[in-house]
Amino acid sequence: MEKDVLGEIKVPSDAYWGVNTQRAIHNFNISGRTFPSIFITSLAEVKKACVLANMELGLVDDEKGKALLQAVNEILEDNKYLDQFPIDIFQTGSGTQTNMNMNEVLANRANQILGFEMGKKEPIHPNDDVNIGQSSNDVIPTTMHVSALHMVNKLLSTLDSLIASLTQKIKDFKDIVKVGRTHLQDAVPIPLAMEFEVYKRQIEVNVERLHNSCKELYFIPIGGTALGTGLNSHEKFAELVVSQLSKISGFEFQVNPVKAEGIASHNAIVLVSSTLHLLALSLLKMANDIRWMGSGPRAGLSELILPQNEPGSSIMPGKINPTQSEALIQACLQVIGNDKVISLGEAYGSVLDLNVCKPLMIVNLIDSITILNGAINSFIVHCLTGINANVDQINIHLDRMLMVITNLSPIIGYEKCAEIAQKAYKEGKSCRQVIKDMNLKIDDLDTLLDPRKMV
Repeated sequence: MEKDVLGEIKVPSDAYWGVNTQRAIHNFNISGRTFPSIFITSLAEVKKACVLANMELGLVDDEKGKALLQAVNEILEDNKYLDQFPIDIFQTGSGTQTNMNMNEVLANRANQILGFEMGKKEPIHPNDDVNIGQSSNDVIPTTMHVSALHMVNKLLSTLDSLIASLTQKIKDFKDIVKVGRTHLQDAVPIPLAMEFEVYKRQIEVNVERLHNSCKELYFIPIGGTALGTGLNSHEKFAELVVSQLSKISGFEFQVNPVKAEGIASHNAIVLVSSTLHLLALSLLKMANDIRWMGSGPRAGLSELILPQNEPGSSIMPGKINPTQSEALIQACLQVIGNDKVISLGEAYGSVLDLNVCKPLMIVNLIDSITILNGAINSFIVHCLTGINANVDQINIHLDRMLMVITNLSPIIGYEKCAEIAQKAYKEGKSCRQVIKDMNLKIDDLDTLLDPRKMV
């Protein structure tokens, strides 16, 4: 039995959490979804920085401090106790229950290290010792920024791999000319490599956007405590925590000059999410284009030969589908949906002095990055690296194309070219044959109508 201001409650004897967490388990039995491990370990990083700062300020003695550091390091270095954070993500909008969950786990484990019973809140108390100088108001948004940066770093590494893979395809396809298309209709000839240059450029721009959007995440509201007032926090606490947290996490954090802003609103999280939305749109284009160019094999464009990973139908033998494109497209659609949720979390959650959709916003952001990271890696490994050009089919399309006539516009005029193209289409002939039928005399006709010399 554990006791708080509301009375007594039973807590499992082998649990490192305490009464606050137990009440939350009961009160928020909603989705069965808990915070991802990256958020928990990021919260542990924040708590470690706070312990070190409070030790330096003399607010936590060495014995308690060392026990707390051992407890938090067991989470960070040994991945222990990650199963001790069972609270549903649909909880209080400030994330108070999860902050207290961590305070209780660290206090109980530290007390155990010191030879005391768990659940007694002594000699180390979850509020009075672990949470000194802190509030859920500033701890949770700080953790949101830390976890987001960790996740974006992983995504940036994956995007580097995507750029490298696209670069290789550009080299592979540099001498191949194909029919270009606008409005899903034949257009002028283009290099196949150019289409992949488009994808590569869009990813490079999105990488730059991600770097820029993350700049706002380096400003954290720690030390703001309740509502950004700094109540019960030492005047040097914020700077000390920022210094320690920067060393622990590897990110150069700064104190938000208006701590209340980082507590009442989460524009920085929305900005990163909107950047992921843009990335998803770029990935959608690439995945969609590639499945279009790989359509067929007999009745489609069939310009790309996609890797054959698995049977595509339970009823049609031998059918193979562009499944990696489909998986990436679905992942991108989910990210776009998550961005809407995050935007609404800012719009409806930022009321007066506290945003109260913190768990919803960060969990959806982490979900978006996790999904993108996995889907992009899968697409690289199982599709992009194995794509080949169907040169024979590309040349068949190229030899029959009508828009080579565009090259003659400066010589015989737009109207005459349009007449030739329409006649060729209706009679099933090439533009060259129609020109000969019309007895038009054009110097260097073969050169002018060579699509490979138009790019």
